[in-house]
Amino acid sequence: MFFHYICTMKRLPIAIVLLATTGAPAALGCTSMIVGAQASASGRPLLWKHRDSSGDMNFVEHTAATDTTHAFSALYNGGDSLLTQAWAGVNDAGFAIMNTASYNLAPDTARLRDREGIVMTLALRKCTDADDFARLLDTLPRPMGVQANFGVIDAHGGAAYFETHDHGYRRYDVNESPDGVLIRTNYSISGTDGMGMGYIRYLNAEHLAAEAIKERRVTPALLTEVLSRSFYHSLLGIDCSADTTVRWVVDQDFIPRHSSVASIVIEGTAPGGEEEPRMWTVVGYPAAGHVVRATALHVPDELRPTMPGFTSPAAVENKKLMKRVFPIEAGSGQRYIDMDALRPIMISEHKKSMKAYENK
Repeated sequence: MFFHYICTMKRLPIAIVLLATTGAPAALGCTSMIVGAQASASGRPLLWKHRDSSGDMNFVEHTAATDTTHAFSALYNGGDSLLTQAWAGVNDAGFAIMNTASYNLAPDTARLRDREGIVMTLALRKCTDADDFARLLDTLPRPMGVQANFGVIDAHGGAAYFETHDHGYRRYDVNESPDGVLIRTNYSISGTDGMGMGYIRYLNAEHLAAEAIKERRVTPALLTEVLSRSFYHSLLGIDCSADTTVRWVVDQDFIPRHSSVASIVIEGTAPGGEEEPRMWTVVGYPAAGHVVRATALHVPDELRPTMPGFTSPAAVENKKLMKRVFPIEAGSGQRYIDMDALRPIMISEHKKSMKAYENK
């Protein structure tokens, strides 16, 4: 991979940041973070997933409890009318889970794969805490059909990543991290060194959150309103949204990407506390979206699958805005971000998000 930066603002009306690859199609991925209670401004653990996926038009829905399962709310792909694959969620016990795909663990088995959403649905139904999730992984049939970093938090102080492949997993507890924070993108620490994806996005997230982590004041708003809207690029050392003379930017290795379909922060319960977990949710391209608050027991209609195609009003509205941000449809046009279109949208949507946070 090679990188070339062109910024000739004195001679051209448009400055372009050009990041060229070998021509291989970009793999989908996610950027995520677990913030332990000790590093959170509220003293409540945080579980963040900035989701990239080919499954767009996402929605959030609630599932009621039964005699043997928990009630929970979770994020789903548009069209998943049977609610079979949850991609992030929280249940009535305060257990929350999400994942990022990992591309440097043991290879998927050829006959069984892509079962991460099924595993997370089962976990939300059955698990009370992180140890329960470990026991669930221990008892699942092999091969599990997964290759992922599962992140979990619970109401008892548990917070951990489970780097999981077909035949096992490696657990990383947040309490063992000196700063009380762990980040994962699309590679695993326990996987093959130098393989996988998301190394630049990892450093982007680390840089953008560094001060708040050091001062132990990480908030949900930092994650949805800063990291999920940032066009900082750690390798180039530039912020492509900061210079208002730049219009066109190539969509490569930022946290928000054309493939981004949601940003969710689950704010859990402090150890020993009784707070209701909150699910701060941006459905759609996060840089052009706004936060809506859901809980394990309630999902606002804006997020629910009430629109044709079993999708949400939030996803439909966001899609309209995203078309203004990526207006070029021919050829490789979807790689180009119109920052002049995006900036006012971000300002407007950010105001909506902050109002939601203020009315918590």
